Amino acid sequence: MSLKGEIEPFTLSSHPPHRRFIDPFDDLKVSSALSTRSDVAHLLRRAGFGPTRNVLDAAVASGFDTTLAGLLDFSGSDPADAFLPPAMEWYPADLLSAGPGQQATLVARREQFIHEQQKSFPDLVAWWLQRMLTSAHPLREKLALHLHNNFATAISKVRLPLLMYDQNQILRTMGNGNFETLTQALAKDPAMMVWLDTSSDKVQHPNENFARELMERFTMGVGNYTQSDVEQGARGFTGWTIDRMTGQYSFNPHQFDSGVKTYLGQTGNFTGEDIVHMATNSEASHRWVASRLWSFFAYPVSTDDPVVVNDLVPLYAQQLNLADLLDAIFRHPGFTSSQAKTGLVKQPVEWMVGAFGALGLSFSGSIGKRAVGALRLLAQVPMDPPNVGGWPQNQYWLSTASSLSRWRIAEELVKLGDISLVDETSSSDRPDAVATMLGITDGWSKSSAAALKDVSADPVQITALALVSPEYVSN
Repeated sequence: MSLKGEIEPFTLSSHPPHRRFIDPFDDLKVSSALSTRSDVAHLLRRAGFGPTRNVLDAAVASGFDTTLAGLLDFSGSDPADAFLPPAMEWYPADLLSAGPGQQATLVARREQFIHEQQKSFPDLVAWWLQRMLTSAHPLREKLALHLHNNFATAISKVRLPLLMYDQNQILRTMGNGNFETLTQALAKDPAMMVWLDTSSDKVQHPNENFARELMERFTMGVGNYTQSDVEQGARGFTGWTIDRMTGQYSFNPHQFDSGVKTYLGQTGNFTGEDIVHMATNSEASHRWVASRLWSFFAYPVSTDDPVVVNDLVPLYAQQLNLADLLDAIFRHPGFTSSQAKTGLVKQPVEWMVGAFGALGLSFSGSIGKRAVGALRLLAQVPMDPPNVGGWPQNQYWLSTASSLSRWRIAEELVKLGDISLVDETSSSDRPDAVATMLGITDGWSKSSAAALKDVSADPVQITALALVSPEYVSN
């Protein structure tokens, strides 16, 4: 069932603006001097969604190390907890069983229930966006976003928003802990079980979907397993099901294949938990996890890159602790290199949340639903990735269509937001003022500076143009 009809889009002009358009990364200026302010701003962008001016000033005063320690500390209260998710439900009891001759009616009623529940999905997405915007622990939300992409699961098949919410809470509460523990929890998560059909994995007919994606997408990557590993792994997950009354994981021993299995070179009477343990503790998984996190927070690398093999894997392999791995990534010299500072393009979610923060906007109320519609236009709605592979990086977000959509959305956002810092500055100083407002610390390239100067008389246009500039679209 499509959810598109439930989302209110931005009202956008059908014609592109007749003004100079900045091609992403054209003449992008890379500062050769790695100043403290530049490094701290870079850290706040990657470990969060971009700093406001006041947050950046405070972080610079505290220094890189103190700021990083604060980002890695997920303890303490969080103002984002004040924003409650929409009301969501599992199937009520009267929709879980049917009497003689009532099956067709029951199916229709269940579909109507799902349709009504799905109306809350835009509000659920807006709730998460608001958490990203207001959280005292932005890295927790940023890490949850990364893990959501790594363990990609979508409402399009899961259907019930409650299951997506419950999975999101697993990512948030367990994301900085042990990777095997996280993967074990997600393997038994009902949203994942529906998404990859684990609940239909029975002794006579093992379903291979989850067993394959566990290795290919979640823990190891292509080339590190065989078809036999997929088949044998699927046998380990037989008997896993969802309790229809509670909507929670349940194990049916009568549907479990208790025979001997050979998986990743080991032989035994393995359970599903054993399969997850072997996958997450393999050398291939060590490289996969380290490379995925480095690629998300620094710049894209392969699993055999020296940064991964020599610098990250030896630490990560000791305890599979993601917080320790993140600390090593952010403290690595390569993280603040020029390659890292221009190594990623903001995903639409990152771009949107950062823009809302800079403009003093909120995802609550009607604007939240409009923002979700805008993200669908930009092809990235959280909790609704296109497939099990999640969303790609970098060039994927730089098509002509996406660039124009980003421009039009930027214009709408600027009209709604607070741009007093730019508005109250003289025309000649507005390029510097808008850079300050957006946390851009390394200056404008020649082409960006020229384009901004052309529209500096109009505070709305210069702010919108800055939001789609290479310096801002670059993460």
